[in-house]
Amino acid sequence: MGASSRAFFLLTILSLIHVSLAQDQNQFIYNGFQGANLHLDGAAKILPSGLLELTNTSKQIKGHAFYQIPISFNRSSSISIPFPSFSTNLAFAIVPELPNLSGHGLAFIISPTMDFSQAVGGQYLGLFNISNNGLPTNHVLAIELDTILNPEFADINNNHVGIDVNSLKSVDSAPVSYFSSEEGKNISLRLLNGDPMQLWVDYDAPREVLNVTVAPLRRLKPNRPLLSTPVDLSQFLLENMYVGFSSATGPVASDHYVLGWSFNSSGPAQNLEISKLPPLPPKRKTSQKPSNVIIILPIAAIVFLIMVIGAVYFVRRKKYAEVREEWETEYDPQRFSYKDLYIATKGFKEKELLGAGGFGKVYKGTLPASDVQIAVKRISHDSHQGMKEFVAEIASMRRLRHRNLVQLLGYCRRKGELLLVYDYMPNGSLDKFLFSNRTPTLSWFHRFRVLKDVASALLYLHEEWEQVVLHRDVKSSNVLLDADLSGRLGDFGLARLYDHGTNPQTTRVVGTVGYLAPELSKTGRATTDTDVFAFGVFMLEMACGRRPMDLQGLPEEVSMVDWVMGYWRCGAILDVIDPKLEGTYLVEEMELVLKLGLLCAHPMPAMRPKMRQVMQYLDGHVSLPEIQDGGTVFTSTFAPSNGASDFVMSFPSLSGKCSANLLSSNESIFHTGR
Repeated sequence: MGASSRAFFLLTILSLIHVSLAQDQNQFIYNGFQGANLHLDGAAKILPSGLLELTNTSKQIKGHAFYQIPISFNRSSSISIPFPSFSTNLAFAIVPELPNLSGHGLAFIISPTMDFSQAVGGQYLGLFNISNNGLPTNHVLAIELDTILNPEFADINNNHVGIDVNSLKSVDSAPVSYFSSEEGKNISLRLLNGDPMQLWVDYDAPREVLNVTVAPLRRLKPNRPLLSTPVDLSQFLLENMYVGFSSATGPVASDHYVLGWSFNSSGPAQNLEISKLPPLPPKRKTSQKPSNVIIILPIAAIVFLIMVIGAVYFVRRKKYAEVREEWETEYDPQRFSYKDLYIATKGFKEKELLGAGGFGKVYKGTLPASDVQIAVKRISHDSHQGMKEFVAEIASMRRLRHRNLVQLLGYCRRKGELLLVYDYMPNGSLDKFLFSNRTPTLSWFHRFRVLKDVASALLYLHEEWEQVVLHRDVKSSNVLLDADLSGRLGDFGLARLYDHGTNPQTTRVVGTVGYLAPELSKTGRATTDTDVFAFGVFMLEMACGRRPMDLQGLPEEVSMVDWVMGYWRCGAILDVIDPKLEGTYLVEEMELVLKLGLLCAHPMPAMRPKMRQVMQYLDGHVSLPEIQDGGTVFTSTFAPSNGASDFVMSFPSLSGKCSANLLSSNESIFHTGR
C-alpha cells in the first residue's frame, strides 16, 4: 500500500471515529445525575440522591444546569446536511415553599452560551433582563413551566407551558394538561402539586413543527401533544448550542427539581427508566415534639399535675384564641394561625418592631415551620361590619403578583384586631432614608429608580390586573426597599377593589393628611385619580426631601405642593431640591420629576395623567409639554378652565428671584397661554 493510500485510509478511520464521538456527544440519558457531566451555576447543585436541584427555598435566586458539550444544531450552511429534528424527555417537580405560593418556575433551554450572569431571577426565569428580553440576537429557545401570571409578558394564567423564542413573551402557550386516550379528553395538571411530571419536547424539522407534551411521571407519553406550534428553528438557533435548564424564585420560593433527562439531536430521545429515578425529599411538615410523660408520682401528684396542665391549657388557649366564623372556611389557605404569628414575632416584642403608624404596628417575624421571614401588621378593629367583604378582598389581593409590590401572604383575626402578613423587606421603609439622620442618604439614582418602581406597581394595580385596585394610601412610609434598594409598594390594609368599567363604591375618607386629593373632602369617593394625586405628592417628597405637611413652617410652606407650585410659577423650581442631593442629580430628571409631580397633584382630577402616561413620561418615551420663558405655564397641561382659580395661590414670603416674578406670573398662569 502506497503512502498516499495509507494516508487516505487513516483519514477515513479518523473521520468515522469523529462521527461516532459526535453521535455520542449529541445524545445522552441521565436516570438521576450522580456523576453527570453538567455545568452548574447559581443555586443549582446535584444532591447525594442524584436529584438535580435548580433552586431551593431561598428567595430572589436563580440556577442553571447545562450539558457541557455543545450540540450541533443548525447545519443549514451545508447543502447535504439539513437542519436536524431533535427530541428531549425530562422528569421534573416543583415543590412550593408555602401552599399555593411559589417561585416563578423552570425552563428547558437551548442557548448559544452557558453564561447567564447578566440575567435576573423572578419573572425573567434567570434567562434575560429588562434590556435584552426580546432581542433577536439572543438565539434562545425556552420551554417554560411557569407558575406565576406576569401580565407584562402576556401570560395566560399562573399554571402554563409556554414556547419562548428570544423573549419571555411566549409565541404559544397553554394551561398545563395532558390527553387521556382512555377518557378521550384533556386532564388538567397543577405544576405546584409537588408531584413529579414528565415533559417531552420534539421538533419535526421537515414539517417545521415544535411539539410539547406533559404528563404525570408514570403515564406513558400521550398520543396528542399539549402544544403543536409551527416554527422554523433554523432561523433562530446557531450551529453549535448548549442544552440545559434555568430556574428562578421571587418574593416566594420553591424547590425546582429535575429527576432525569434524555436528549437526542437527530431523532427521538430515549425513554427515562422511571424505576431508576431518584426520589424527591420528604415534604416539609411542621415539627411537633411528642409529650413524654412518665407516671412515677403518687396518685395525689398526678391529680395535681393534671390540674396544672389543665390550667395552662386554658390559659394558652385564651392566649392564642382567634376569631373564626363559618364564612371563613373558604379562606383557610390564606389564613395564618395566631400561635404561629405569635411565635414568629417572639410574642410581638418591641425589639421586633419595624414601624408604627396611624393604622397599626408592624413587626418582623420568622415562621417556625419554614424559616420564612415575614412582616406582620396589627390593625385594631372593633366591629364585624364589613369584615366578610374585607377578608374577601384580602384573599383577592393575595393573588396580586408584581415585582414592585410587597407580597401579601395572608391574614389572621383575633379578638379586636386583624393581622396582615406580608413578605419581609430587609431595607425597611423609604421614609427613613429620606428623613432619618441615622440612615445614609438615598442617592438620586436610587430615588429616581424607586419612583419608576412605584409607578409601575400602580399601573399594574389600576389597569393590568383582573380588577382595579385602589391603594388609597400611597406615601413614602408605605414604600419598602428590598435588598437591592428597589422600591416595592406595600400596606394594602386600606386598599379596595372594583371591576374594570365600573365606579368604586367607597365613600369613607381614609389615607394620610398631605396625600389626600382635594375632591375627597367633597365626595369621599376614592378613585385611581386620588391615587395619582398621592403619587404626585410622593414624587415631590422624593425630590424635595421634605414631608407633605410642615405645620411648623411659614403659612405658605405648610403644604409642600403649594410651596413647590409657588417656586415653579416664578421660574425657580430647582430651588426646592433636597440639599442632600446637591451636585448628584441630572437636571433633566429632576425637572421632570418636579413638574410631573405637580401635574399629578393638580387639584382638578381631569387634569391629572393616568399611571400609564406617568410611566411613559418617566421612561422618556413621551416628553412633558415645554415650559415657556419665565417658567409659568405647561402649555398643554394647565389650560384655561372654570376651575382654574382653585389652583392660584399667593406666596408673599418667598424670597430672592422667586418673589420678583411672582406677581406677574400669578396674573398670567391660566390666561396667557404662553
